[in-house]
Amino acid sequence: MAAQQDIDNRLPITGALMLATLMNTLDSTIANVALPHIQGSVSAAQDQITWVLTSYIIATAIMTPLSGWLSMKIGLKTMLLVSVGGFTAASMLCGIATSLPEIVIFRLLQGIAGASLIPLSQAVMLNLYPPRLMPRVMSIWSAAVILGPIIGPTLGGWITENLSWRWVFYINLPIGILAFLGLYTFMAHDEGGRERPFDFLGFSSLVTFVLGFQIMVDRGPSQDWFYSKEIWVEAVLSLIGLWVFIVQTATSEHPFFHRDLAKDGNFVGTTVFGFFVGALLFSTSALLPSFMQTLMGYSAIQSGVASMPRGVGSLISFLAIPWLVQRFGARSVLVAGVLLAIWSTWLMGRFDLSMTADPIMIAGFIQGLGTGLMFAPLNTLGYATLDPVHRTEGTIVATMARSLGSSAGISVVQAMLIRDSALAHARLSERISVSDPVVRGVLPTVMDPNTASGLQALNGEVTRQGSMLSYDNVFSWMALSIVLLLPLIIMLKPAPRIPMDREVHAD
Repeated sequence: MAAQQDIDNRLPITGALMLATLMNTLDSTIANVALPHIQGSVSAAQDQITWVLTSYIIATAIMTPLSGWLSMKIGLKTMLLVSVGGFTAASMLCGIATSLPEIVIFRLLQGIAGASLIPLSQAVMLNLYPPRLMPRVMSIWSAAVILGPIIGPTLGGWITENLSWRWVFYINLPIGILAFLGLYTFMAHDEGGRERPFDFLGFSSLVTFVLGFQIMVDRGPSQDWFYSKEIWVEAVLSLIGLWVFIVQTATSEHPFFHRDLAKDGNFVGTTVFGFFVGALLFSTSALLPSFMQTLMGYSAIQSGVASMPRGVGSLISFLAIPWLVQRFGARSVLVAGVLLAIWSTWLMGRFDLSMTADPIMIAGFIQGLGTGLMFAPLNTLGYATLDPVHRTEGTIVATMARSLGSSAGISVVQAMLIRDSALAHARLSERISVSDPVVRGVLPTVMDPNTASGLQALNGEVTRQGSMLSYDNVFSWMALSIVLLLPLIIMLKPAPRIPMDREVHAD
């Protein structure tokens, strides 16, 4: 009866879930733009203000694996209502915070409440619709997941410059209230009580792995990676946690995550694929704003506008996905998405300091098309052969993989940028001899090496050119790395066709 009620109300439930997902993904990037303004408002040092981001990451890392067990114990509807209500309330508290400890604590609460929104909303969507409609449903759901991080920097820049950084958090209030009312009104009540015995060792080892990994990749660039004892400690703890979790899952009578997840080839393949997609493609979302603002001199709003075509490309893909999957199959569409992603990052590897915004917008549009063509087929293929009983746990594992991949990718590319910038600066400096008359002839007056200001200006330009070379190098390596994803697609089985009588029954 409850399932039938949800199916009858699936359109308003879908709308509420889309709002909740958008609120969560939007908040993952919108606060980044406002970070310098928050730092000044609460009088925080540079190393202290990063805890506004780190506290959210840590809370999400701890709570994401637990959300599946809790949803089975207290019911899916109750868990979603608690998550949406808690996230909305924590957003309001972040907006009224007056000190650094307050905002860090409230961001921690925000991460705890919001950790389950994406995986549980996806699980509900998978339960609401028949397999025949999965490509369309997953394209709709993926739109909320992808568009949040895309429009976040633009919206955050505009809000910060025209209103206040506090409105970066207040914007969640109307969205959260609408999502809460929609779920409360239309979603059937779920009694829960279906949880397995809680695996304390499995949960604690998984949290140790995820937490150690997240902190390691977050702190790595600032701590000089494995030249730091702190990074070594975090890496060892993470590996120990992973090893204990694997052994416990393989041997325990009631493991924290069901072993059947590892037996489904499609689910394993798409989860691994999702990890690398998060590592490679979401890294560009972090690189491009800093590239445009630091090297190209764009304002926050200008860089946001230049990033908008990426969102337009994703929207076009999401609209076309149902027809494309039906016509060519999910695997073929996934290959097309990977090829577009390779093309876009290859174009980014040809950026230069004299260009206009057009190449950035063109490459972003192509990458948006590719990203949109990858996410919905991945979700379709990942759950095509998985037992519906394991969907909630599956969405949680897949979400964790994408999150870990994104964190690792951003940290790795930032480390590559720092290293390559220093190398490029050294190589360019070696080729400039201030005593060479040819060099003197081409240098502008403002870069006269005989004066202190001129020498400083010359060094600044060498640094700028070296940074540009490092960005091109990173983007080129990313294009090459995405090529390596293509063989993974061969491992994925096509989604089974649903017989006509089952389609009619599902409808």
